[in-house]
Amino acid sequence: MSNRMWGGRFESAPDAIMEEINASIDFDRTLFAQDIAGSRAHASMLMAQSIVDQKDGEAILEGLDRIEAEIRDGSFQFSRALEDIHMNVESRLAELIGPAAGRLHTGRSRNDQVATDFRLWVRDAVDAIETGLQELQAAFLDQAEAHSATIMPGFTHLQTAQPVTFGHHLLAYVEMIGRDRGRFADARARLNECPLGAAALAGTAFPIDREATAAALGFDRPTANSIDSVSDRDFALEAMSAATITALHLSRLAEEIVIWCSAPFSFVTLSDKFTTGSSIMPQKRNPDAAELVRAKTGRILGALTTLVTVMKGLPLAYSKDMQEDKEPVFDALPTLTLCVAAMTGMVRDIVPNEKAMRRAAGGGYSTATDLADWLVREAGLPFREAHHVTGRVVAIASESGRTLDQLSVEEMKAVDDRIDERVKGVLSVAKSVASRTSYGGTAPKNVRAQVKRWRRRLDREAASGRSRKADGR
Repeated sequence: MSNRMWGGRFESAPDAIMEEINASIDFDRTLFAQDIAGSRAHASMLMAQSIVDQKDGEAILEGLDRIEAEIRDGSFQFSRALEDIHMNVESRLAELIGPAAGRLHTGRSRNDQVATDFRLWVRDAVDAIETGLQELQAAFLDQAEAHSATIMPGFTHLQTAQPVTFGHHLLAYVEMIGRDRGRFADARARLNECPLGAAALAGTAFPIDREATAAALGFDRPTANSIDSVSDRDFALEAMSAATITALHLSRLAEEIVIWCSAPFSFVTLSDKFTTGSSIMPQKRNPDAAELVRAKTGRILGALTTLVTVMKGLPLAYSKDMQEDKEPVFDALPTLTLCVAAMTGMVRDIVPNEKAMRRAAGGGYSTATDLADWLVREAGLPFREAHHVTGRVVAIASESGRTLDQLSVEEMKAVDDRIDERVKGVLSVAKSVASRTSYGGTAPKNVRAQVKRWRRRLDREAASGRSRKADGR
């Protein structure tokens, strides 16, 4: 028996293996809410345009309401023989209201239908990620303010470089997440066009109102080209690209948390909420939440790679290959949402070991650059000469196992007699960080100023987001 939804051209049923490879209902049922929302908007427009009469249109809308309720309460029976969410909904609608159900598909195709559903789902996912990222930034800001003057070593090549503040280090991630949010916002703005009404690829001869369906679904406008409407998956690619970069940033922080929690560092502690024990070693406290965030980055990157590979060689317009676009996205974007939530919890939970951090900040001759800068500023040396002099002073400290501020002025004068007592004012880690007052620098007062700036920005963005939601967009 041929498929009753599309089988007029066919005399026999598909082979069992064809049904197996062709069916997408196992995963595209995820789109049920978006599919029903799109069908409601389409049905209402068909009535308004007198393409479907009021009686049939109202029956369709009532049937769609009942179907959504059945899916939500778990009583809906999905059928793999009906391939996808669209046909499952339409088949059930026919059972409920009879032949009038067949009028719903007037002026549309599964091609524009799925493109619309998928955009709606990605938009919802992006909005959820945006909310999570705002909360993550707020968590960073709280910790940065509390630790604006907490000193830790700054690293390059994972070698002690210069002392910084823990608050300043955390604000680096606030900046990263800010860029991530910007990428998601850009992706959302471009995806917010409605393909519904593009039909299979050429549009339709029915007098549909695409502006009305776009507005009903919260889109800014209808898409302008019917071929591009059903061919495009840029909206998913952009969202996945933004998700991958965000996951990369979370992974970098996760790596630092793993390092900081290790016994040789002991910079921070995570509570039992975000750590696990060992089945054999009773002393262990493993930062598993951070490790899992780090690992899930590969999963999100893999999903992006899958989607790029699916789309890279497709001619216009729609190809069945595009059925493979959804599973990686359905997995990756919720995975990122989970990772963001986990990282927010860890950032709020983390307790820095200030003594260990400060002790490490003083190691590795981290104030050597401060000595070189002092020689330039106070003694008038060219920086390259100051760099050389400082290197010789560091060698003396290294040979005697002392820090720079433990050397006497006489020992340093033996290297260069232009050094005097004033140099003692720049060699401690506290004075080093306090001196870094250039815009974007690590000085505690800078950290506090940046926290205030970001909080004002988040407040403005939150107000803007509330306004957008009130407009239904």
